[in-house]
Amino acid sequence: MKTGNLVITEKAALAPMAGVADRAFRELCIGYGAAYTVCEMASAKGISLGDKKSADLLSISEPERPAGSQIFGNSPETMAKAAEKALEYSPDFIDINMGCPAPKVSASGGGALLMKSPVLAAQIVEAVAKVSTVPVTVKMRSGWDDTAINAVELAKRCEQAGAAAITVHGRTKVQMYAPPVNIDIIRQVKNAVSVPVIGNGDITDGKSAAKMMEETGCDMVMVGRGALGRPWVFSQINAYLDHEIILPEPPVTQKMHIMLKHIEKICEYKGEHVGIREARKHAAWYTKGLHGSANYRARIGLISSIEELQQIALELIEQNI
Repeated sequence: MKTGNLVITEKAALAPMAGVADRAFRELCIGYGAAYTVCEMASAKGISLGDKKSADLLSISEPERPAGSQIFGNSPETMAKAAEKALEYSPDFIDINMGCPAPKVSASGGGALLMKSPVLAAQIVEAVAKVSTVPVTVKMRSGWDDTAINAVELAKRCEQAGAAAITVHGRTKVQMYAPPVNIDIIRQVKNAVSVPVIGNGDITDGKSAAKMMEETGCDMVMVGRGALGRPWVFSQINAYLDHEIILPEPPVTQKMHIMLKHIEKICEYKGEHVGIREARKHAAWYTKGLHGSANYRARIGLISSIEELQQIALELIEQNI
């Protein structure tokens, strides 16, 4: 896929999940073949006010590239200033969030709430595109609710305003993450615009990725929840899309090795005190489906050191071999 001056060679990207897709996870997913990653969304207002936490979310390391910064807000001027700040971190592209369903994001006027205001949304894209030296992309949903499915209209406006690519999560804001994704709306967007379209929602393996691409004609897919505790899903998707090979899930020993490597990176980047607490949810996802995992997840929720997690990993391996 080519967007602006950026060429993407693989077909499955990692979604920008707040509180999940941090530097450690993004690097890990790139290592398994993710086409690109997107940083956790950063508040344009926070950036403009000099909030360090918001600015830190814009940081990008070399091992996680290609990578984009994602910003959210409802003011064209503030979003443009945030984009200029993001450019200091040398992102490969800047993504505008118009799809986050979180109440606190909508309350700020950003995220999925922008789908209610297509004119304002386009003004934001235009303002960011004017100051950006890298491609500007947009991530949206199918609409606000079933009475307002307007992704096609919004996509057209965003393209005209300067968006170089558009990601569509085929659910409304009200639907959150259920029921099954609306394939038809993604196909409609793809047919309505000339820029690349990325399909998002319910991608968990190579077959679901292929189904999304075949039924919508989208240029790529984006993986969110399907990658939680499964960063290797990108190698599975690539193998199927490239050669129709179905790669099995890794054996438990390898899963636990990947989990520990992941958690160690989180602690390296954030310090063990903060890192191990943030790592609890990741560790729980890695154990899903393993024999005795329910009991172990309760223990994982209380871990306070890498050593405790290493012991749990050893026990899980013994129980599942």
